[in-house]
Amino acid sequence: MDQAFSRTALLLGAEAMEKLRASRVIVFGLGGVGGHACEALVRSGVGAIDLVDDDQVSESNLNRQLFATRSTIGMDKTEAAKARLLDINPDLKVTTHKCFFLPETADRFDFTQYDYIVDAIDTVTGKIALAEAADRAGTPIISSMGAGNKLDPTAFEVTDINKTSVCPLARIMRKELRKRGVKKLKVVYSREDAMTPLEPAEPDREGRRSVPGSTAFVPSVAGLILAGEVVKDLAGV
Repeated sequence: MDQAFSRTALLLGAEAMEKLRASRVIVFGLGGVGGHACEALVRSGVGAIDLVDDDQVSESNLNRQLFATRSTIGMDKTEAAKARLLDINPDLKVTTHKCFFLPETADRFDFTQYDYIVDAIDTVTGKIALAEAADRAGTPIISSMGAGNKLDPTAFEVTDINKTSVCPLARIMRKELRKRGVKKLKVVYSREDAMTPLEPAEPDREGRRSVPGSTAFVPSVAGLILAGEVVKDLAGV
C-alpha cells in the first residue's frame, strides 16, 4: 500500500482504502469550507475529484482559504487547488469546472457519474438546485450550511436538514426543499447564533448581499467535518 495513506489504513483497513481510491467526488465551492474539504478528501485517499468554482484567489481570501497564498493571488481557484492537490497525490485524477453552480448551469453535470457530492457553495438557489439534482440522480450529497459571522468551531453538528435549528440558511433550505419534494439532505450546520459584523460589510461583486465576517478556524472545521462524513460513508465505516 502507498505509504502516503498507511496511517489512514491503520484505522480504516485495506478494503476501505481501495474503495476510496476508486471513488470520484465532486466538490462545489473552493472557499474556506470547500478548500479544506477537498484537501482532506485527497489526503484520505480519494482517487478522483472534480473541482467547481468560477472565482479567482484574492487577498481577502488569505485569512481562511486553504488554496489562498501570496503566490496564488489572481489564479483561478480551480487551478490553484489542482496544483496543490496533485502535489499531495500525483496519481489523483482531477477535473476542473470553471463555473458557478446555478440552476442555469446544472445541465453541465451528470451527477450519476459521481460517488458523492459536496456542497460548499453559498447561494441559496444553487444549493437548492444541487440538492434537487442529487436527489434525482440518487447520488449521496452533504451540504454545508452557514459558517460566516461565527466564532465557535465546536458548535457544528451533522444531521438531516429537517432536524436543524437556529441556522437561518438551514431554515430556508428546509422550507424550499419540502416544496420541491426533497425529503432529506445530510448537512453540517452550526447552532451558534451569527454575530453582527463590527463594521458595515461590503456588498459582493453582484451587489446582492453583505459579505460576512469569517475566520481561519470556523469554515475550516466545517470543511473537515464534510470530508470526514464523505470518507466514512464511502469507506463503509
